Amino acid sequence: MSQSLAEGIIQHIIRQAGQECAAQGHAVPETVLAFMVKAVVLDPRNDFNLDQILTNEDVQNLIQLCVTRLLDTTNPSLSTIKMQVYFDLNYANRAELLREHRHVLEGRLAPLLRDITDSRPRTQEEMKSVYQMIVSYVLLSSGLGSPTDIEVVREVAAALQSIFPQTALATFLSLSKKDKEQQLKNLTMLVTGIRLYNKECGKGGNGIDDLPAILQEAIPSATQSVEDHLSACHVLAHRYTALLESMHEDERRHRQLSPLKLKEALFNVRQYEAFLCILLSDAITSAQEVEKMNVQFTATMEQLKNTVQHKVSVDTKEAFPLFVATFNLWTGFQDEILLLSFLTNMTERLQQFLETQSQLFPEEVLTSLLEGVTVKTDEERIRETMGTRVNVSEFKDQEWLFPETTANFDQLLIQYHGFCAHAIGVKGITLPGNPAIGILKHKDRCYVFSSKESAYIFAQDPDKFIQLNVEKAKEYAELIQLLELHHHFGYLGPHTQARNVDRLMMEPTTKCDSCTQTDTHILPPTIVSSYEWNEWEMRRKAIKLANLRRKLTHAMQTDLSHLRRENSTQVYLPKDVSTQTKRDNSSNVPRPQIFLAGLRGGSSATTHMVTVDLTRQVDET
Repeated sequence: MSQSLAEGIIQHIIRQAGQECAAQGHAVPETVLAFMVKAVVLDPRNDFNLDQILTNEDVQNLIQLCVTRLLDTTNPSLSTIKMQVYFDLNYANRAELLREHRHVLEGRLAPLLRDITDSRPRTQEEMKSVYQMIVSYVLLSSGLGSPTDIEVVREVAAALQSIFPQTALATFLSLSKKDKEQQLKNLTMLVTGIRLYNKECGKGGNGIDDLPAILQEAIPSATQSVEDHLSACHVLAHRYTALLESMHEDERRHRQLSPLKLKEALFNVRQYEAFLCILLSDAITSAQEVEKMNVQFTATMEQLKNTVQHKVSVDTKEAFPLFVATFNLWTGFQDEILLLSFLTNMTERLQQFLETQSQLFPEEVLTSLLEGVTVKTDEERIRETMGTRVNVSEFKDQEWLFPETTANFDQLLIQYHGFCAHAIGVKGITLPGNPAIGILKHKDRCYVFSSKESAYIFAQDPDKFIQLNVEKAKEYAELIQLLELHHHFGYLGPHTQARNVDRLMMEPTTKCDSCTQTDTHILPPTIVSSYEWNEWEMRRKAIKLANLRRKLTHAMQTDLSHLRRENSTQVYLPKDVSTQTKRDNSSNVPRPQIFLAGLRGGSSATTHMVTVDLTRQVDET
């Protein structure tokens, strides 16, 4: 069957199964449908031959089996598959989640950014409008406060005015589009840093939440919540494991418990446990990051206060890098808030996939079934086998790894998610393996075991038990994801066109880049520069040397030339000359001195005035 034909048939089966489920009131995602098609095809109890073309009867039978399993809401296996699909499509590690969040934020700000960079204001009103758009962009990009809060907008505008006045807008508009975008990012960092500093000094910070304090309370609470769910999950897993072990030890209990879906319930709980461990690891990482950022933020604020506080003017080369560092640290706090919200949401959403097994085995039913059964925890099972170890001398052709003889022993990639490689295929139980017994390395893969006896049995014929585990995964398709058996089923891809399903079913091949360096010339060079391979070139040099032997070099000195030397003359000698064409002169005129006497009158009735001129003559001066 060609690849395109096979994909067409699979798509038809997925579409028909989805339509029949929808007709009965159950909307099933396409990814779950694709997974279920594969599960039904793999199950050896359904007798589908993968090497033959499916007839119309086979297609209808496959569709009916898929619909039946998809509508069986009392089967924990379906809930486990749905949980695996949900986690695979929704979970993202720290880097992926933050990258997606920034991509979404940039998409929301793209229209406003485009309006700013493409604007060509001509009037004063249009210039003010562009400046207001820059204020809005800085506020929205920082995520500190609501753009509808007048006080927040005024605070952002004041901080922006201090580093980017409206008079600088003309220079900004003359930049290229790329430079405008970069300057807007720089302005966002500086304005946010200024606002955070003002908040720390108690002079502003409207609309800014105290993220370090919020994280200080929220992370321990979220971590405790995950740990509580994990503890309850462990209790259920230990109980189901004890019941399944009792089935293999007592034939009567086997007849009593075999109709119950204990294995499906155990696999459901173990998968839930694995996902919770991932979320708990992320929560612990967040706590460590927040603790580190708190120290850095406090130190940066202290440095800012010493640089800026009580100073009339501040050097921008000192203050601006600190404002940018403050912005980056606060962005880290915002990222941790986002990650914490995501982890809390994932923890709550995963709980819905435990409802089926909790309805099948409520507390009263489990208590009655566990009468006379000893329940052991995973830690107790490991402690019981701590004193036992595989004798390497009994296995000449097998390689065993131990903590004291293996570097990076704790970092070895263990198969089957760390569960016993013998118990899965033989008993259908996920028992925790104890690496202290010995890790068997077979065909570059590492396997652990729950007891020394299991290790000896498995080591006698590893390929046989590995195939048993694969067959068990075909019966219970959820084990493919739980035990990380993707490499055994990579050849079958019935849902290659389903969204992101290749991530779910195909484990990526681990690759690494490596390089080696060798010396080009180990020995010192022995090249003779005078060597010639061309015979004619050698002849030319020989003729030249022969001609030189008959040549002489002569020199002579004449009487007219031996005393000659170079002379230089100056025709026009420089001379400084000045002339005076104007003369300043002055003369002094006598000052008039005229006195009048008798103006006040006297004893007589008539007044006699006498004029006395005491002015000197011109020639006397």
